[in-house]
Amino acid sequence: MADDQEVQRVFDALDEVERIADPEARSRAQARITAATKERAARWAAERGELAQQLQAEGESVRGIARRLGVTPSTVQDLLRGYKGSGQNRPRTTEAGDAG
Repeated sequence: MADDQEVQRVFDALDEVERIADPEARSRAQARITAATKERAARWAAERGELAQQLQAEGESVRGIARRLGVTPSTVQDLLRGYKGSGQNRPRTTEAGDAG
């Protein structure tokens, strides 16, 4: 698939950054990439969330959405509920076993 080739090109480029001989230049490159990745990750998560909502509205199951997007069903559930990060926006449970 063409998308697999594009993803591989990104991984290859990241591998090249790791091969930069000068540790200071490598660190600067890594810092730039990390900063840009954080910004993109938020946009990409929003995009995935919108797509998950659309697929659900079309009648796709959580497992079907997960398969199509290449993520786990729990990630799809988080996307559909608007949760972000590692539990930071999830409501806290009030009792043991309470699923919220």
